[in-house]
Order: sequence, then C-alpha cells, then structure tokens
Amino acid sequence: MINGAHVVIYSRDAEADRAFFRDVLGYPNVDAGGGWLIFKLPPAEVAVHPADSASHELFLMCDDVAATVAELTAKGVEFTQPVSDEGWGLRTVLRLPGGGELGLYEPRHAKAYEL
Repeated sequence: MINGAHVVIYSRDAEADRAFFRDVLGYPNVDAGGGWLIFKLPPAEVAVHPADSASHELFLMCDDVAATVAELTAKGVEFTQPVSDEGWGLRTVLRLPGGGELGLYEPRHAKAYEL
C-alpha cells in the first residue's frame, strides 16, 4: 500500500537549496548519507489540472500569505511575483537560492489534508 510521497526538486545549487529548506523554512530533516538531506514536509495534497503538456509544480501552503511573505522577506527570501488573487486563493512565487521557484499560496478552498 502507498504510504507517502517523495517530492524531488532539481537544482543548480542543491547545497544552497538544502540550506534554505533547513535554515530558512526550518523543515526537520534526516541525512540519507553524505549530507544528502531529506526533509519532512507539512501535510500535503495533490491536484490534477488539465494541460497541453505534462509538467509538475510545487506550491507551499500557508494560512496567511501576507504574514508569511513578510516573515520570509525578513529572512532574505526573494519573491518573483506579487501576491495575486486567483479566486481559489492568494498566490505568489519565491525564488530558491539555486535559481528555481516555488509557489506559495493561501488557499480559499477546502484543504484535502484536513480530511
């Protein structure tokens, strides 16, 4: 039986992105060997959206996007898009130290992880 999910983020600077998840976001982790950190994530959910080609995105969720943006900005995190109202939630995008981007949003929809 499937008992979890493992998310992989590909990075041009894996060490910097690992430090970001460890030090800025404060996610607990295990060392799988040689400094290869694997992070415990908050509760998660998955959605399937229609598209012309297959792709994947990772969004972090929060209860108050304005407060979270302020907290992360104070820690030096760069946001590449202003907060926008998408109807289903308030959304922004942050840049990882390795150059990648992650979505961040405050959902207005029911949260599947609360089931």
